[in-house]
Amino acid sequence: MWAIHVPVLYKEVLNYLIPANDLSLMVDSTLGEGGHSELFLKKYKNIHIIGLDADSEIQSRAQERLSEYKDRIVFKNDRFDHFWKNYLGPDVDIILFDLGISVYHYKISKRGFSFLLEENLDMRLDRNDSLNAEYIVNNYDEVHLADIIYKYGEERYSRRISRAICTYRKNKKIKKTSELADIIYKAVPKDYKHLKNHPATKTFQALRIEVNDELNRLSEGLKYSIRHLNSNGLLGVITFHSLEDRIVKNFFKENVDSLEILTKKPIVPSDAEILSNPPSRSAKFRVVRRKKNEV
Repeated sequence: MWAIHVPVLYKEVLNYLIPANDLSLMVDSTLGEGGHSELFLKKYKNIHIIGLDADSEIQSRAQERLSEYKDRIVFKNDRFDHFWKNYLGPDVDIILFDLGISVYHYKISKRGFSFLLEENLDMRLDRNDSLNAEYIVNNYDEVHLADIIYKYGEERYSRRISRAICTYRKNKKIKKTSELADIIYKAVPKDYKHLKNHPATKTFQALRIEVNDELNRLSEGLKYSIRHLNSNGLLGVITFHSLEDRIVKNFFKENVDSLEILTKKPIVPSDAEILSNPPSRSAKFRVVRRKKNEV
């Protein structure tokens, strides 16, 4: 079996997103390798799922993983914001967004998500997109690049890093992840080089968010998805950094007329889960229920 991604907060997801009946319809808006969907298909023998993913390669892995449930899951190769904006099917009972980047993307996809591997700077979840990380670091002007690194990476040394990138690219185009990571490492102060996380961590996050327009897509996906949620239907979102969580938290608060917030504070992984599945450590899970008789 190819699957290597362990679904985070899987116990909490199952405990909160309980189908209203045995014939419920669920949309897994971020299918990935199918970990969460597999849990629901195993536990609920008649639930039907629509599984979305922008990445056709990882979706093929999910199709293999979930092949025994092929009569109860439909796969859609689509961005979730586009899917929900154009959705014409029946209203659904459960919607799940897991916004984490799969281990597959970091370790296997060869698209430059990790600065620990020697790969081309890409970072596209959908290979059909035109914008990639290589274009950004070689073509955005210094101010724009610094703003992206600061806004999406919350990187305090964004201007230093941007200046170093722009200086380096005058003589040589930046193509590799290790090359970019080295530029960043040399640009930051000495004491910043010895923190728990590598100095390139936040910049790589910022580039990935910019390449995939992640935050705008999240806002749009939430806005359109709740329009297709049944009365008493449940929507859960797992985020992995403060920018995502802020969008989800504010969206839920802004829609309290139609949504009942079931998690006053976000659910976080237990110490045991973090120990067994370290990528879960930054996960936060928020859940709402659609109020009755809302249009």
